[in-house]
Amino acid sequence: MEGLPEEERAIVELVREFVDTSVKPVAHDLEQANTYPEALIDAMKEMGVFGLAVPEPWGEASVSASCYVLVTEELARGWMSLAGAMGGHTVVAKLILDHGTAEQKDTYLPRLATGELRATMALTEPGGGSDLQAMRTTARQVGDHYVVNGSKTWITNARRAGLVALLCKTDPRAEPAHRGISILLVEKGEGFEVSRDLPKLGYKGVESCELSFDDMRVPVGALLGEKEGAGFGQMMRGLEIGRLQVAARALGVGRAALEDSLRYAQERESFGVPIWKHQSIGNYLADMATQLLAARQLTLAAARRYDAGERADMEAGMAKLFASETAMKIALDAVRIHGGYGYSTEFDVERYFRDAPLMIVGEGTNEIQRTVIARQLVKRGSVAP
Repeated sequence: MEGLPEEERAIVELVREFVDTSVKPVAHDLEQANTYPEALIDAMKEMGVFGLAVPEPWGEASVSASCYVLVTEELARGWMSLAGAMGGHTVVAKLILDHGTAEQKDTYLPRLATGELRATMALTEPGGGSDLQAMRTTARQVGDHYVVNGSKTWITNARRAGLVALLCKTDPRAEPAHRGISILLVEKGEGFEVSRDLPKLGYKGVESCELSFDDMRVPVGALLGEKEGAGFGQMMRGLEIGRLQVAARALGVGRAALEDSLRYAQERESFGVPIWKHQSIGNYLADMATQLLAARQLTLAAARRYDAGERADMEAGMAKLFASETAMKIALDAVRIHGGYGYSTEFDVERYFRDAPLMIVGEGTNEIQRTVIARQLVKRGSVAP
């Protein structure tokens, strides 16, 4: 936590203590039962976790992106699903803070800060994947309303969120396509259906859903900001903090896997010695720790650039790419270190191995991250500091 002001260090320490005392003792059973963690979410609200992106006068504890990364890492270290429960929420809060009208800020930010109102973002469509400009969800203005039609998928917290930042086309004929894309701040109502919860390998407890919009009427005042066609750029900036958050989730999963492996390697003996003393196991631990620290430093470097107000899509993409691939490798190595126990649902390492892939495919697949990175490399011509 070097470089954080004292107030932000205290926030990270508070969340760390919460994870150790309240999350870790119950996460295994909640995850196995796929139970929504109501009590833990309420505790996160009490701690102000849902308001970390909301400054005064609407909130109390707006923090730096670096602090946000470390808070997310701590939550994911306890149970990655908890970090997912506040990820999209924070992106929506930042979208409203950076681009919303005065009325939108006053209406939504105070309730988002306390967690009284939960928010999510709806980008991905069935069959669309990472090609956001090819979306088919439309919002046609009719008088003082938009009429919304279309569908979205893989929307986290969709059942419990009261506000959805919906990416849609307000001008389907626009060229290039991104100039016709807007964000609507949608509250649930007639014509909006959460159709089903999607079954998942990991990421249990919180729901990931399909949404459908059938002639849903939304007031024109729900348009984020002052003009149509700005939504794609707004969301791309929002996804910078979103990808930092996914990178931080990966750090938490990787750290949990490493910490469990380090403890197990000191307790478990074979051939008369703790197994960490065997070179193969010791090498695993050394590589896991080195890779995790490198991933954290890369993520924090991207967070500092974001805090400086500079464009950080390449750096956030690098952090998300490297941290997620690192978490996947560490989780697999943790299974190797635990041997047969690593394959047992009695040990948490099998959960880390199931949770880690989400960060590889979520918030823009790693294949897309490489495309973003390559384009920015060509544009900038250097990665010099």
